[in-house]
Amino acid sequence: MRLRITTPLTVAVDEDGVRAVRAEDASGSFGILPHHANFLTRLAISVVSWERADGSRHYCAVRRGVLTVTEGAEVAVATREAVPGDDLATLDGVVLHRFRTEFEAERVERVESTRLQLNAIRQIMLHLRPDGAGANFT
Repeated sequence: MRLRITTPLTVAVDEDGVRAVRAEDASGSFGILPHHANFLTRLAISVVSWERADGSRHYCAVRRGVLTVTEGAEVAVATREAVPGDDLATLDGVVLHRFRTEFEAERVERVESTRLQLNAIRQIMLHLRPDGAGANFT
């Protein structure tokens, strides 16, 4: 099989001769072998691992993404950020922790932004009330 892991800026992994791929989505960890049925799933923040034909294992931390299997011969991962490496402990401990921390910070920012937008809409609605009760500019 061929495995490609791409980000908006680069191709992080492009390998042919891959014997097996493991990844993780919301339902848990799963494996892909040659001749797998066509497949599409959304990945969690996790480590994608693969085994080459020579038996060596390799890893790539992904910051969520989309995994597709095409014709059982090509596995493609499109992700926002990917960090390949051969040390699973480092990827799992350091990189995934950073990805999760950044994701949580982005979530907090989205919540705060939504709160500010809703407050602005409330203020606009107060000033647009037909009875004019909200239009006190004194």
